[in-house]
Amino acid sequence: MSSNDDWSRNGRQQVLKRLRDSSEPVDVLVIGGGITGAGIAREAARRGLKTLLVERQDFAWGTSSRSSKMVHGGLRYMAAGDIKTTLHSVHERERLMKEAPGLVGRMNYMMAHYQGHFPGRFAFNLLLFVYDLFAGHKYRRFIDKKTLTAMNPLIRQPGLTGGTQFSDAVTDDARLVMRVLREAQNDGAVAVNYLGVVRLLTENGRVSGAELQDTVSGEVFRQPAQVVINATGAWADTLRGTLGGQQKIRPARGSHIVIAAERLPVKDSFTVLHPADKRPVFIYPWEGRTVIGTTDLDNQGISDCEVGISQAELDYLLTLVNYQFPAADISAADVIASWAGVRPLVASGAGSSSAEKRDHSIWNDAGLISVSGGKLTTFRLIALDVLAAARSSIAGYPAEKFAQRVFTPVSQAEPALQLLPQEQREKFCGYYGVDVKPLLQNARPEELTPVTGTRTLWAELRWAAGHEAVLHLDDLLLRRTRLGLLLPDGGLQYAGDIQPICQQELGWDDERWQQETERYRQIIGQYYSLPG
Repeated sequence: MSSNDDWSRNGRQQVLKRLRDSSEPVDVLVIGGGITGAGIAREAARRGLKTLLVERQDFAWGTSSRSSKMVHGGLRYMAAGDIKTTLHSVHERERLMKEAPGLVGRMNYMMAHYQGHFPGRFAFNLLLFVYDLFAGHKYRRFIDKKTLTAMNPLIRQPGLTGGTQFSDAVTDDARLVMRVLREAQNDGAVAVNYLGVVRLLTENGRVSGAELQDTVSGEVFRQPAQVVINATGAWADTLRGTLGGQQKIRPARGSHIVIAAERLPVKDSFTVLHPADKRPVFIYPWEGRTVIGTTDLDNQGISDCEVGISQAELDYLLTLVNYQFPAADISAADVIASWAGVRPLVASGAGSSSAEKRDHSIWNDAGLISVSGGKLTTFRLIALDVLAAARSSIAGYPAEKFAQRVFTPVSQAEPALQLLPQEQREKFCGYYGVDVKPLLQNARPEELTPVTGTRTLWAELRWAAGHEAVLHLDDLLLRRTRLGLLLPDGGLQYAGDIQPICQQELGWDDERWQQETERYRQIIGQYYSLPG
């Protein structure tokens, strides 16, 4: 089992030197460090293939850190007739909950029923009967009006007849990416962030590798590969376009807002049909906060910049939450943070982005294998389909069957874990897997306490800074931890406590710290706050 030395303070430069100095091709070059790329790298490395994953931004920088955090089967996809996607998603959801408790956990969902409004109790329960059948477990149950109102006193009450509770799952999407990448590392894969593709290399009319550029130093070098896999999601058309591939991606923006749980406490994820367009939108608990989202709008193209919530989207989400919970009287002043991501939908000519299917597609352009679409939940299945498409290009591809388990089992018997509450022990094992023991050994005694107002321990910041390929402050606060989404001003009120951790683990001097805090402040202000 490998360590994650490649992600340590000096590890990146050593990895880049090895890559520059070697003329040997890798078997699989994966472009894209989101959940799809991570899943492909994990399955390729498991098969003994020499695997390199590169990401021009940070790992999970794009869609995979800015989703709704839901590992769900896609109930509305089944209602639309997409039975195959739902069946596969439910099976994968159940698998992930069993393999990675603490990282992927069950969450109850609630659909409130109102007299004369869709969906009615009986029709909805018929849909859930099939949903639970796919899961092999009965999660659904009806909650009468009195009980539902007692559980949620701020709920809209006129016409309320009760609610149906069912189950899906929730995760920290960026941490899911990091855990999958660590599993890939353990099987020998190399994963490097801030390493982008300048151009594809071709030989005899076929893609044979890529020219890569370190976005930190600007240095460029060639990386030959038996097969190149384009797993850049919403950006997939960019690479395909260099080979004449037809444009297939319909980027769709989804935005969310975060409010204090004290302002609107919910234990279940409420599925609410928006009064304006009848789209299902969620109001759900996450990391000790309440989140409202998501919107679903055509993004009008794609760029290398982040995206942020618009005023129209903010108004849309506030209308939704006050429609379902009018007594809460939620306003823009209650919003702690926002986030927006771009989904890589495969265009089919549907009238709106909401109507597009969520299954994935794979293309082969002169040997470049591209994949886009799909769901967070089914990343393992997507990876297997991609490798099947790439198999003919890889000499020596193993014929034997391999285990289906994504994650290495982790014991909670570590003595230092016993100092933590059970929920925190489970979270640590889920989030950090094989790194639990070194993380705890690396922690200072006073750091096994949470950052005030969150469930994040100070020890997690120290570990991430020193051992998880952090190059910028936003890597640490928006993706390795989620403090930037959970605290006002992106968590900068704790700058005085975070600074020494970064300086000790990353070697930043005072000037670099000032540069990073200014960069982070601009990112938070432009993309994770209120519009304008």
